[in-house]
Amino acid sequence: MPETIESPEVELLPPMLAALPDPQGVSVCPRRARWQLDLLLLALECVDLNAPELMFQVLRDLQLQVMIPNRVVFWQIRCTNPFRQITQRTPLPLAETKALTAVVVQVARRQTAILRHLLLVLDQLQAQNLPPETYAPLAEYLDRFRRHFRKRMNLQRSGLFLYKNNQALNELGLKLLAQLLLCAGTKGMERLWLSLFDGEVS
Repeated sequence: MPETIESPEVELLPPMLAALPDPQGVSVCPRRARWQLDLLLLALECVDLNAPELMFQVLRDLQLQVMIPNRVVFWQIRCTNPFRQITQRTPLPLAETKALTAVVVQVARRQTAILRHLLLVLDQLQAQNLPPETYAPLAEYLDRFRRHFRKRMNLQRSGLFLYKNNQALNELGLKLLAQLLLCAGTKGMERLWLSLFDGEVS
């Protein structure tokens, strides 16, 4: 049994995280949830080049450094995504999963205007049967997303064969933009948290 990343006692969790319910029958972060959270963080990094710094600012603002004290731990936690090039077979405690969820939601909220604008333009382009690359900021986002994804994920995994194709990767990147905007909205944290365990709870 692999060692679990050290986690603080639940009572040390900030109220914001303690309010997120622990799903019945789930003691650590499910595999699909680790993949989903890492993808959302990757998409945020592609929306805003300053997003990595913003993530650490959010960790400080929310006083979550007790769980994620530095960049190394943050990277290790993200590497529990089983589809990464460098992956750790380490169970991710629910406390750290909640911290990642908070980071996604808070950074997405700070990017709400950009996310909304990109999705509005995307709708307009689709209505005109134009590809998203027609609009330079969307083209730049998708280019960064494809490059980051291919650099960090293991495309030899059967579950990722599909993403050797640019079109499939573009569709994934655009889908993540819409998910991030939902995370940024009212009750976004609760919605994201529950979605991570959809189908995982026994």
